[in-house]
Amino acid sequence: MSVAYRSAAAAIAAVALAFLSIPATTTPAAARGAVVPYRADVPSGTIVVSTNERRLYLVLGQGRALSYPVGVGRAGRQWAGRSMIDSKRIQPAWGPPPDIKRENPGLPDVIPGGSPKNPMGAAALTLSGGQYAIHGTNNPGSIGGFVSYGCIRMYNQDITDLYDRVGVGTTVIVTR
Repeated sequence: MSVAYRSAAAAIAAVALAFLSIPATTTPAAARGAVVPYRADVPSGTIVVSTNERRLYLVLGQGRALSYPVGVGRAGRQWAGRSMIDSKRIQPAWGPPPDIKRENPGLPDVIPGGSPKNPMGAAALTLSGGQYAIHGTNNPGSIGGFVSYGCIRMYNQDITDLYDRVGVGTTVIVTR
C-alpha cells in the first residue's frame, strides 16, 4: 500500500470519526444558569418562575439569583401560585395525563425514562399536588416559548444543575 493511499485513508477515517462525535442536538451556550441581580422578598433557596419572562430564578440572597431560560405553559395552560418540590427523579418515566392523552390518543400509556420520546428529559422536580413538574426536555428548541401543558421545561444541563442545588421541600413560586 502506498504512503499516499494510507494517508488518504487515515484522513477519511479521522473525518468520519469526527462526525460520529458531534452531538445530535446542540444547546445554545446561553443555556447555563447565570448569576443576575434579583430583588424579591423571598428567602434564599426559593425558586421563582416568571412566566412572562420565561425565566426560572433560584434565589441566592444578597440581591442575586441564578437565572435559567425555561419553556412555560401555553395559553390556557398557565398557572400561578405557590408549591413545593415533593420529589426528585433522574430520567423519570412519563405517562401522559388524561387531557394530553385525549388530545393525542396514539401516545403510549408510559414512555420509559431515558427514551428519546420522553418529554421529561434528564431529570424532574415534581411539585406538590402531582400535576406539574420542573423538568428537562427532549425538545431543546421549545425552551423560551409558551409550549407546555403547565410544566416548566428546562434544558437538560440546566435541570441537572438545578437538581443538584435544591432539595425536596424547596418552595416554588410561579408568577405571571
